[in-house]
Amino acid sequence: MIRVDLRSDTVTHPSPEMRQAMYEAELGDDVYGDDPTVNKLQERAAELLGKEAGLFVTSGTQGNLVSILSHARRGDEVLVGDQCHIMNNEAGGTMVLGSVVLYPIKTDDFGFLEPDIIKAAVKPRDYHKPPTRLLTLENTHNASSGRAINAEQMKAMADAGHEKGLSVHLDGARIFNAAVALDVPASDLTEHVDSATFCLSKGLSCPIGSVVVGSKDFIQEADRWRKMLGAGMRQVGIVAAAGLVALDTMIDRMQEDHDHARHMASRMAEMHGISVDPERIQTNIVRFGVPAHKGDEIAARLKEEGVYINGGDSDLRVVTHYGVSEQDYDFALVALDRVMIAIA
Repeated sequence: MIRVDLRSDTVTHPSPEMRQAMYEAELGDDVYGDDPTVNKLQERAAELLGKEAGLFVTSGTQGNLVSILSHARRGDEVLVGDQCHIMNNEAGGTMVLGSVVLYPIKTDDFGFLEPDIIKAAVKPRDYHKPPTRLLTLENTHNASSGRAINAEQMKAMADAGHEKGLSVHLDGARIFNAAVALDVPASDLTEHVDSATFCLSKGLSCPIGSVVVGSKDFIQEADRWRKMLGAGMRQVGIVAAAGLVALDTMIDRMQEDHDHARHMASRMAEMHGISVDPERIQTNIVRFGVPAHKGDEIAARLKEEGVYINGGDSDLRVVTHYGVSEQDYDFALVALDRVMIAIA
């Protein structure tokens, strides 16, 4: 029996307040634009991120997809970090469904794209090459152990894109984790991008959904793409209601997740066979190294101990989140220590 599930913050369950709000939600038909709960969520999300309008979508992947398709045309090029989620974990949707070229540029160890590298990657006007239209950013940066990229860094990257005539989109799946870690309003981190997404179903603990924000014209175009993808929803206020509760109650709570992640990293750094730097842990993701080819075995042994993480080769992670107690984390750490000793 699994006692502690640390695969991702997507495994969270809605809080009692969310369930009650979902039960009582005022509903309409969102395709007609008259679901009042969805409309309120979209307005609230746009306000928090400093944009004109918002659009409720089914997932972060869909949010990034409709955003890219709204910014770029068939045959255009999009600059992406080589370690970003859009490039590596979204099934190539932009290329398959939008015929958009993704061009990877080097991401540093902290999830930052150097402005000079961004500008150098923009193609000259040449019919041999696809025109570069869009730059995508990511904050927090998943592959960099959930690093939070600060407002100055966000501005530097966005300014580099804008200087070269590009639109800039932010994959902000965990943008509120970044805001909490940096102790700034989330709007400080989205001020200089043209559009952004964030996930309700990760650290915010909702069962479904993400929100895209941007200008009114951009959101109108994103809505068209959402419809084309078959994601026009009807009485979706029944899940949007959880999002409203989350934005009121779950953002500040994320600090608990960050504290638990740093505690876990500190304990893990003392274990045999684990490589992790606790000083690099800012938010709720702890990526750690294990001996080569041992990752799947470690995950399998942990599952037998009642702890669930994703496998891999030598790069594993745990993600802290709502619904896991301090005692659960300690249980997981003891189990991990026992497993690491066993495989030595």
